[in-house]
Amino acid sequence: MDERIQGERIQKGSRVQLHFSISLLEGSLIDSSRHYQSAPVLIVGDGTLPTGFEQVILGLKAGDRRSCVLPAAQAFGLHAAQHVRRFLRTEFVMLQKTMDMPLAVGVVISFADPSHAELPGVVVALDEQWVQVDFNHPLAGRDLLFEVEILRLLENDEQPVQLTSVPTMEQGGANAYSAG
Repeated sequence: MDERIQGERIQKGSRVQLHFSISLLEGSLIDSSRHYQSAPVLIVGDGTLPTGFEQVILGLKAGDRRSCVLPAAQAFGLHAAQHVRRFLRTEFVMLQKTMDMPLAVGVVISFADPSHAELPGVVVALDEQWVQVDFNHPLAGRDLLFEVEILRLLENDEQPVQLTSVPTMEQGGANAYSAG
Protein backbone atom coordinates (compact mmCIF):
# COMPACT_ATOMS: atom_id res chain seq x y z
CA MET A 1 0.00 0.00 0.00
CA ASP A 2 1.45 3.38 -0.95
CA GLU A 3 1.75 6.35 1.42
CA ARG A 4 -1.03 8.24 -0.40
CA ILE A 5 -3.57 5.55 0.61
CA GLN A 6 -2.07 5.24 4.12
CA GLY A 7 -2.82 8.88 4.99
CA GLU A 8 -6.05 9.19 3.02
CA ARG A 9 -9.32 9.83 4.81
CA ILE A 10 -12.40 7.72 4.17
CA GLN A 11 -14.91 9.17 1.76
CA LYS A 12 -17.74 7.81 -0.35
CA GLY A 13 -16.28 5.19 -2.70
CA SER A 14 -13.30 4.34 -0.44
CA ARG A 15 -12.46 0.63 -0.04
CA VAL A 16 -11.90 0.07 3.66
CA GLN A 17 -10.79 -2.89 5.75
CA LEU A 18 -12.00 -2.56 9.32
CA HIS A 19 -12.99 -4.25 12.53
CA PHE A 20 -16.31 -3.38 14.13
CA SER A 21 -18.60 -4.38 16.94
CA ILE A 22 -22.28 -3.66 17.50
CA SER A 23 -23.78 -3.90 20.99
CA LEU A 24 -27.02 -3.05 22.71
CA LEU A 25 -26.69 -0.15 25.14
CA GLU A 26 -27.07 -2.55 28.09
CA GLY A 27 -23.89 -4.28 26.92
CA SER A 28 -25.02 -7.38 24.98
CA LEU A 29 -22.73 -7.94 22.00
CA ILE A 30 -24.74 -8.37 18.78
CA ASP A 31 -21.91 -8.79 16.26
CA SER A 32 -18.14 -8.36 16.10
CA SER A 33 -15.84 -8.78 13.13
CA ARG A 34 -13.11 -9.94 15.51
CA HIS A 35 -14.82 -13.35 15.40
CA TYR A 36 -14.52 -13.49 11.59
CA GLN A 37 -11.73 -15.35 9.83
CA SER A 38 -10.53 -12.02 8.43
CA ALA A 39 -11.51 -8.38 8.83
CA PRO A 40 -14.24 -7.35 6.38
CA VAL A 41 -13.69 -5.02 3.44
CA LEU A 42 -16.38 -2.69 2.19
CA ILE A 43 -16.85 0.14 -0.24
CA VAL A 44 -18.31 3.15 1.53
CA GLY A 45 -21.64 4.06 -0.04
CA ASP A 46 -22.35 0.69 -1.68
CA GLY A 47 -25.22 -0.13 0.69
CA THR A 48 -23.33 -2.74 2.73
CA LEU A 49 -23.71 -0.67 5.89
CA PRO A 50 -26.71 1.40 6.95
CA THR A 51 -26.13 5.12 6.31
CA GLY A 52 -25.75 5.89 10.02
CA PHE A 53 -22.84 3.45 10.33
CA GLU A 54 -21.18 4.92 7.23
CA GLN A 55 -21.50 8.45 8.63
CA VAL A 56 -19.43 7.34 11.64
CA ILE A 57 -16.46 6.23 9.51
CA LEU A 58 -16.42 9.09 6.99
CA GLY A 59 -13.27 11.19 7.50
CA LEU A 60 -11.39 8.51 9.45
CA LYS A 61 -8.04 7.13 8.29
CA ALA A 62 -6.05 3.93 8.86
CA GLY A 63 -5.37 3.44 12.57
CA ASP A 64 -8.35 5.52 13.74
CA ARG A 65 -10.86 4.13 16.23
CA ARG A 66 -14.29 5.49 17.03
CA SER A 67 -17.08 4.53 19.39
CA CYS A 68 -20.52 6.11 19.29
CA VAL A 69 -24.15 5.53 20.14
CA LEU A 70 -26.38 5.36 17.08
CA PRO A 71 -30.05 6.20 17.67
CA ALA A 72 -32.39 3.56 16.21
CA ALA A 73 -33.39 5.79 13.29
CA GLN A 74 -29.73 6.01 12.17
CA ALA A 75 -28.97 2.32 12.75
CA PHE A 76 -31.57 -0.21 11.54
CA GLY A 77 -34.54 2.14 11.60
CA LEU A 78 -37.55 2.56 13.82
CA HIS A 79 -39.96 -0.30 14.39
CA ALA A 80 -42.74 0.03 11.78
CA ALA A 81 -46.16 -1.40 12.67
CA GLN A 82 -46.97 -1.86 8.97
CA HIS A 83 -44.22 -4.51 8.77
CA VAL A 84 -46.08 -6.78 11.19
CA ARG A 85 -48.48 -9.05 9.28
CA ARG A 86 -51.11 -11.65 10.16
CA PHE A 87 -51.44 -14.95 8.30
CA LEU A 88 -53.96 -17.74 8.62
CA ARG A 89 -52.34 -20.55 10.58
CA THR A 90 -53.41 -23.01 7.86
CA GLU A 91 -50.85 -21.34 5.55
CA PHE A 92 -48.12 -22.81 7.76
CA VAL A 93 -49.27 -26.45 7.71
CA MET A 94 -46.74 -27.61 5.08
CA LEU A 95 -43.93 -25.59 6.67
CA GLN A 96 -44.62 -27.12 10.07
CA LYS A 97 -44.25 -30.61 8.58
CA THR A 98 -40.73 -29.77 7.33
CA MET A 99 -39.49 -27.76 10.34
CA ASP A 100 -37.43 -29.38 13.07
CA MET A 101 -39.23 -27.28 15.68
CA PRO A 102 -42.84 -26.39 16.35
CA LEU A 103 -44.29 -23.09 15.19
CA ALA A 104 -43.86 -20.84 18.23
CA VAL A 105 -43.27 -17.25 19.28
CA GLY A 106 -39.62 -16.36 18.56
CA VAL A 107 -39.19 -18.71 15.59
CA VAL A 108 -37.68 -16.99 12.55
CA ILE A 109 -39.10 -18.12 9.22
CA SER A 110 -37.65 -17.37 5.81
CA PHE A 111 -40.17 -15.90 3.38
CA ALA A 112 -39.58 -14.62 -0.17
CA ASP A 113 -40.39 -11.05 -1.17
CA PRO A 114 -41.90 -10.27 -4.62
CA SER A 115 -38.41 -10.33 -6.21
CA HIS A 116 -37.75 -13.75 -4.58
CA ALA A 117 -35.15 -12.32 -2.20
CA GLU A 118 -35.05 -13.87 1.27
CA LEU A 119 -37.17 -12.00 3.81
CA PRO A 120 -36.89 -13.26 7.39
CA GLY A 121 -39.87 -12.82 9.70
CA VAL A 122 -40.15 -13.46 13.44
CA VAL A 123 -43.30 -15.09 14.82
CA VAL A 124 -44.45 -12.65 17.50
CA ALA A 125 -47.91 -14.06 18.32
CA LEU A 126 -50.08 -17.01 17.39
CA ASP A 127 -53.35 -18.63 18.31
CA GLU A 128 -55.52 -21.39 16.85
CA GLN A 129 -56.42 -19.32 13.77
CA TRP A 130 -53.70 -16.69 13.22
CA VAL A 131 -49.90 -16.32 13.09
CA GLN A 132 -48.49 -12.80 13.51
CA VAL A 133 -45.08 -12.24 11.87
CA ASP A 134 -42.79 -9.22 12.31
CA PHE A 135 -40.74 -8.37 9.19
CA ASN A 136 -38.87 -5.46 10.79
CA HIS A 137 -35.11 -5.86 11.16
CA PRO A 138 -34.54 -7.57 14.55
CA LEU A 139 -32.64 -4.47 15.73
CA ALA A 140 -35.24 -1.97 14.48
CA GLY A 141 -36.20 0.43 17.23
CA ARG A 142 -33.00 -0.21 19.21
CA ASP A 143 -30.28 2.35 19.95
CA LEU A 144 -26.87 0.70 19.42
CA LEU A 145 -23.25 1.13 20.40
CA PHE A 146 -21.07 1.01 17.27
CA GLU A 147 -17.31 0.63 17.66
CA VAL A 148 -14.95 0.63 14.70
CA GLU A 149 -11.23 0.40 14.03
CA ILE A 150 -10.00 1.32 10.56
CA LEU A 151 -7.26 -1.13 9.57
CA ARG A 152 -6.47 0.24 6.12
CA LEU A 153 -7.75 1.85 2.98
CA LEU A 154 -7.25 -0.25 -0.12
CA GLU A 155 -6.53 0.45 -3.77
CA ASN A 156 -9.41 -0.60 -6.03
CA ASP A 157 -7.48 -3.58 -7.41
CA GLU A 158 -6.17 -4.81 -4.04
CA GLN A 159 -7.70 -8.09 -2.77
CA PRO A 160 -6.95 -8.56 0.94
CA VAL A 161 -9.01 -11.73 1.37
CA GLN A 162 -10.33 -14.57 -0.72
CA LEU A 163 -14.08 -14.84 -0.96
CA THR A 164 -15.72 -18.03 0.21
CA SER A 165 -19.28 -19.13 -0.32
CA VAL A 166 -21.92 -19.50 2.35
CA PRO A 167 -24.66 -22.09 1.76
CA THR A 168 -27.92 -20.48 0.68
CA MET A 169 -31.37 -21.75 1.57
CA GLU A 170 -31.49 -23.55 -1.79
CA GLN A 171 -28.20 -25.29 -0.99
CA GLY A 172 -29.46 -26.79 2.23
CA GLY A 173 -29.47 -23.88 4.69
CA ALA A 174 -32.20 -24.07 7.33
CA ASN A 175 -35.45 -22.23 6.66
CA ALA A 176 -36.37 -21.62 10.28
CA TYR A 177 -34.50 -21.05 13.51
CA SER A 178 -35.20 -19.73 16.95
CA ALA A 179 -34.64 -16.04 17.66
CA GLY A 180 -34.85 -16.52 21.38
